[in-house]
Amino acid sequence: MKKLFLILSVAMFSLGTVDAFAQDNANEGAATEQAAATEQAAVAETTTVADVDAEATIAGESMHHVMMQKFLEGGWGWMLPILIFLIIGLAVAIERILYLSFSTINSKKFIAQIEEALKNGGIDAAMEVARNTRGPIASIYYQGLLRYNQGLDAVEKSIVSYGSVQTGQMESGLTWIGLFIALSPMLGFMGTVVGMIDAFDAIQAAGDISPTLVAGGIKVALLTTLMGLIAAVILQLFYNYIVSKIDSLVNEMEDTSITLTDILTAYNKK
Repeated sequence: MKKLFLILSVAMFSLGTVDAFAQDNANEGAATEQAAATEQAAVAETTTVADVDAEATIAGESMHHVMMQKFLEGGWGWMLPILIFLIIGLAVAIERILYLSFSTINSKKFIAQIEEALKNGGIDAAMEVARNTRGPIASIYYQGLLRYNQGLDAVEKSIVSYGSVQTGQMESGLTWIGLFIALSPMLGFMGTVVGMIDAFDAIQAAGDISPTLVAGGIKVALLTTLMGLIAAVILQLFYNYIVSKIDSLVNEMEDTSITLTDILTAYNKK
């Protein structure tokens, strides 16, 4: 539910921004028409001043404004699916990053607490410490301590089995990010192919090769490819960071699991 709420919130914000930009473009179009009517009645000096002001306005456009303009020029049919993939992929990536961040604990301090609890209160006290600590390491410790009465072999098997379960939970959602990384540039390239086909259809219909005739189709083709590659690059960065975070946690889980086995072996000899 939290993941769905996050995805919907980001999607509504992004689409609202696009709609606001489209409205701004409509207002700018009306202002341009009014400026054109005034320009027809103005003298050459006024026209020169208007041109200078227009150049200053273009030069002062923000990066956000330019990107949104290029997005609209690329066409909703191809750009919107890529944007949706980017938004959903970012939502899943952010959720995974938060989950992994909350799963990270100070393992040395936790192991010291387990040893102290075993020394003072036995297995039950150690289980209570593991139960009240968040993260996969504490969960593995709890499962191992829970089966201490069944012998050390049962403890080792439970550690291995539950370690695999925790690893699967940490990797949840990565397949969707990988899917969006693959689909985004593929949709961009598909838009490129369609744009080139439209450009050649325009050439065939006109019977003449004119740069202005085919520029629109080629521009749409390049913009869709650019959008797909940008989305894939952004998601790939998040994907690699999440994978490295998971690898770090898995290594720490394996290290602390060996420590738990040694602690219980020493405790069993008492």
